[in-house]
Amino acid sequence: MQRILSRTRLRAGNEAAYDSVHATVPPALAARLREAGVHDWTIWRDGLDLVHLIEVEDYRTMRRSLADDPVNAEWQAVVNPLLEAADDYSGSDDGVPRVWSLAAQVDGVAPVTAEVGPEADR
Repeated sequence: MQRILSRTRLRAGNEAAYDSVHATVPPALAARLREAGVHDWTIWRDGLDLVHLIEVEDYRTMRRSLADDPVNAEWQAVVNPLLEAADDYSGSDDGVPRVWSLAAQVDGVAPVTAEVGPEADR
C-alpha cells in the first residue's frame, strides 16, 4: 500500500464552499474511490492550502481508473471551480516526495509508501 501526500490550493473566498461539499462526499464517489483501491483519503485545510493524505493500493492506477469515470467527473465539476488549478486526473502526478521517516531511521522499518516518481520507473 502507498501513502501519498498531495497539495492543492483553493481560490480565495471558496473556503466555506469547499468545506461544505466535503462534509459528506457522494456515496457513489466514496464507492468508486474504494473500488479504485483507496483505503483512506484525509484532507486538511490551512487557509487556502489543502493537504491530502491518500492511502491507496496503487496511486497511479487509481488516478488512471478515475480519469474517465463519470462519477468522478461529476464530482470534479463541483470541486474544480473552487480550486486554483483543476485536476482532470490525466497527468502523472505522484504526490509530494517523501524526504524522511522516523520509523525508517530509528526502527529500520520500511516506509508504508512505495517509492514513486522517475527513479521508481527505472
